[in-house]
Amino acid sequence: MNDRNPAPEYPVALSVVVPLLNESEYLVPLYEKLRTRLESLGRTFELIFVDDGSTDGSFEVLSGLHRKDRRVSVIRFRRNYGKSAALSAGFAASRGELVFTMDADLQDDPEEIPQLIDKLNEGYDLVSGWKFKRLDPLSKRLPSKLFNLVTSWACGLRLHDFNCGFKLYRGELARSIKPYGELHRYLPALAHWRGYRVGEVKVRHHKRPYGRTKFGMGRFLKGYLDLLTVVFLNRYIKSPLHFFGTLGTLLCLVGFSIGCYFVAFWLRHGNIGGRVPFLLFAIFVMLGGIQLISTGLLGEMLTSSLDYVRAPVFEISAFLEASPGGGKTQEAPGIGEN
Repeated sequence: MNDRNPAPEYPVALSVVVPLLNESEYLVPLYEKLRTRLESLGRTFELIFVDDGSTDGSFEVLSGLHRKDRRVSVIRFRRNYGKSAALSAGFAASRGELVFTMDADLQDDPEEIPQLIDKLNEGYDLVSGWKFKRLDPLSKRLPSKLFNLVTSWACGLRLHDFNCGFKLYRGELARSIKPYGELHRYLPALAHWRGYRVGEVKVRHHKRPYGRTKFGMGRFLKGYLDLLTVVFLNRYIKSPLHFFGTLGTLLCLVGFSIGCYFVAFWLRHGNIGGRVPFLLFAIFVMLGGIQLISTGLLGEMLTSSLDYVRAPVFEISAFLEASPGGGKTQEAPGIGEN
């Protein structure tokens, strides 16, 4: 008797998730590029655009694309929640055997999708693009280089471009992760730590045809803070006592050592002289250590009694879902064929 589970059936072969914010001028050209390339592959597909609170008419453009082509789904947030929330919503709505992600600003080329598919077929579960020849200004390239070096070292995963939005996932992997904050940068690391194989492919980088980048130094600062979050969650989420207990024990040892010194000094001289502040310091250090150990024990109890569940961090105001059969339906007002 064969106990192996049969391979799951997927409504479509490929889901494309595109998070966006105020990119109305790019949406029709991007749709045409994606449609043309994906139709040439001869695979069924769906396009999932996630409007992260745009105010420039992006949703109206996307609504027109949905009416024009029923393979297009549109998710609209009530306000801006960030790229991680947009990806999380897109992953949850996806139905494909493979899930592909890319940004909406035309800096990535849909023509290179087959390269990522070929790499995935080598046995990988996630393939990330590497913009090896970036066209960004030096003020963006240098922080990005430093960010990738630090992240590679901290995560134990050698990638050149963690922040590249051009990625291909196996469907079960994409739908099992729920990024939040700035954790979209670390999806390859999260997958790697869970035992999935992660690969990388060189891709071309194109300049934005128009508009301006949403890049800012604040994103890197938030990214480094979230890197600490990722490392902590990976190493200590199942056993927080290992983290808090280690720190607490070290503090207790320091406080205890100082206390032993004062006991020896008192036994020898009969008093501690003017060293009372140092004695109080030793006491507070030991109390701090005990508190950290207690925090670790409390974390252990919570971890063992509760499943780790994160509630959705976004609200959807509209969802235009693709039809199961896909295919074009009608021309949308104001949106014509190229």
